[in-house]
Amino acid sequence: MNTKSTKIIYWTGIVLTSLWFGASGFFELTNNPIVWEITQQLGYPAHFIYLLGIFKLSGVITLLIPNKLLRLKEWVFAGIFFDIIFAFFSKIAVLGFPAATDAIIAFVMVSVTYVMFRKLYTATYSPVEAN
Repeated sequence: MNTKSTKIIYWTGIVLTSLWFGASGFFELTNNPIVWEITQQLGYPAHFIYLLGIFKLSGVITLLIPNKLLRLKEWVFAGIFFDIIFAFFSKIAVLGFPAATDAIIAFVMVSVTYVMFRKLYTATYSPVEAN
């Protein structure tokens, strides 16, 4: 796959992920009754829902900044994966498998986006020389 295709897939994934998690974060911070009802039904307390909203919106902002904050973006991807995994298992445990299909879709979408991120920005971990 050439770099142009990789960038198109990556930015499409970033935009879709940002819309998904940006909307979710917004609804969590604005007490959207549907989002809050489901999240509390899963057993999460109100203070946790607000924190999710803050972190989701902060992560979206980070993801949308091109070619910067690459290490922080790694953490954002990790946080998104944790959010998806916890949502998936919480929904399966409380609401049943059909309620968890959105988490599966999100997992696939974010996984493809992350793979494209790694193709565009290869990690270079080298030791820092002490002076």
